[in-house]
Order: sequence, then structure tokens, then C-alpha cells
Amino acid sequence: MTSSVSFRITRTAEDLAQAITALSQRLVKMEQRQESLELQWRQFQDQNQDIPEDEQVRLDGVDQLLRECQELLTSSEQELDQQIAEESVEETVEEHESGEIWSEQETSLAA
Repeated sequence: MTSSVSFRITRTAEDLAQAITALSQRLVKMEQRQESLELQWRQFQDQNQDIPEDEQVRLDGVDQLLRECQELLTSSEQELDQQIAEESVEETVEEHESGEIWSEQETSLAA
């Protein structure tokens, strides 16, 4: 009986050792894969940060044009708002004045 328990313990220890070995090998492969991915990521970042100077100049020019367009749109919008407000005031004044003239005509006719 002692030998069967001893055999089971030995067999279990061997199974555990094999499982640990397999897990260790998988861990090593995963670490290698991680290092490879990190290297690829660093290379990708380095490549994307290396924008040629002439392309950077063109991109800066595009940024400047976009800012100028935005400023034009903003100033045009403000001018349009101001023009609409002025026209509204003029219409109100005209309506008020025409109302006064109408009232004066009614007063003249009544007298």
C-alpha cells in the first residue's frame, strides 16, 4: 500500500512538473511575442514621427489656411448678424414712422 501511495505521489509530482514546464514554455513564448510587439510599436511610432521637412511645411501651410478660413467665416458671420440687426432696426423705425404718419393723417381727417 505504501508503494501505491508513493507511486501516486511520484506520478502527481511528474504531472505537475510537466504542467509547470509547459506553462513556463508558454510564458517564454508570450514574453518573446510581447517584446516583438513592443519593438514593432516603437518602430511604427518612430516612422510616424519622422515627417519630412517639406511635408511639415505644407502641413503648416494647410493649418494656416484653415485658421484664415475660420477667421473669415467668423468675421462674415458677425458682419451678417450686425447687418441683420441694423436692417431690423431700420424696419422697426420705418414701421414706427409710417404709423405716426398714419396717425397724423387720421388726426387731420378727423379734424
